Amino acid sequence: MPNKARPRREWSSKSLIKVLWIPHSAMRPAEGDTSDCILVVGVSRPKLVAAFLSIALVSLFLTFHILYDSAVYSIDAAAVSIIDIEDDNKNNIEMDSTRLRDMSSSSLSLSSSLLSVNELNGFNGKLHFSRTNRHLPQAIIIGVRKCGTRALLEMLFLHPQIQKAAGEVHFFDRDENYEKGLEWYRKKMPYSLNGQITIEKSPSYFVTPEVPERIHAMNASVKLLLIVREPVTRAISDYTQLRTRAVTPSTASSSGMSTTMATVTTIEEESPQRPSQQQQSGRTFEELVLHPNGTINESYRPITISLYHNYMYRWLEVFSRDQILIVNGDQLIEDPVPQLKRIETFLHLEPRIGRHNFYFNHTKGFYCLRNDTADKCLRESKGRRHPRVSPLVVAKLRKFFNEHNQRFYELVGEDLGWPEE
Repeated sequence: MPNKARPRREWSSKSLIKVLWIPHSAMRPAEGDTSDCILVVGVSRPKLVAAFLSIALVSLFLTFHILYDSAVYSIDAAAVSIIDIEDDNKNNIEMDSTRLRDMSSSSLSLSSSLLSVNELNGFNGKLHFSRTNRHLPQAIIIGVRKCGTRALLEMLFLHPQIQKAAGEVHFFDRDENYEKGLEWYRKKMPYSLNGQITIEKSPSYFVTPEVPERIHAMNASVKLLLIVREPVTRAISDYTQLRTRAVTPSTASSSGMSTTMATVTTIEEESPQRPSQQQQSGRTFEELVLHPNGTINESYRPITISLYHNYMYRWLEVFSRDQILIVNGDQLIEDPVPQLKRIETFLHLEPRIGRHNFYFNHTKGFYCLRNDTADKCLRESKGRRHPRVSPLVVAKLRKFFNEHNQRFYELVGEDLGWPEE
């Protein structure tokens, strides 16, 4: 019985295409000349079909555009990372693609980052992308020495909207650097994208008289971060570092450090009237902080720096109080996240740093950092074990500092709750 085509089934009258359904059994191979065989497709609404196809083509184009854009953006990120590492000679200066992708999601559109080969520019013999540049810092960690300035900078660098300078620039506190001008200072900053904040830290800024006016002359609206610790703890930490750095020229040479470099590392802690570190290295903390008659040696540098109010008033004469954020260094060590949340708010940053960025290292005794690509702990010189100090001396020092701490609280309008005994 010959196969017959089934009755024609059509889509609804609203359908754009008319279809005739034919069973497979009704199909036979064409015989003879097939040139007269044609396929006819009819549409009832050609304009709507054309619109539908146009939308499909545009969607396809946008998909490939985004994929291409992402690939170019990743290349951009990798190139910037290489430039910063070579230029600053620091392994911790990088702008990896993960950080840039995070940044792009919050403040950059994908299409704005398309780069062509002729957009590459030379800079001091090296290449960088025209959409990155070196900017003067919008925020500065001004101190205090041995209160966790390096840890704070590394923690803030977890945020995708922050770029940090390598090392301590010492632009505002050293005349030989300041005389080189702002352009020299700017070239010490990392490459960054528009919307990112550049931060540098030099702890001696806080105690150097000329620095507040110099920073204000650069940028009157700059944000300042001042991290402080309980004064006695800070003084002991300072003593520990000074004792560790008190090396003889022969020791410096054997460790690969020149005598000149050894002198530079200790210049901040010495004065013409003060015994050198080599002379003090054999003395205990108690011997250095107390006079033979039992009174506090206020001229001993670790004690002097811990008198925060003596330096704070200079900053408040130049900058308004709301431009300076006091960071509690003791709490930063115990639980970093709350202090970092305060800083994000102070710098008007999106809240991005959380507990997932930290893990406690029981061997070192402090928190280490974690981002999307790697874990990182501060180098061995950080978190040195402090020498045991007589509890009687600690109590005497805390009683001495109590009055000075109250003056500092009044200046900054915050009570940091440091022990009085």
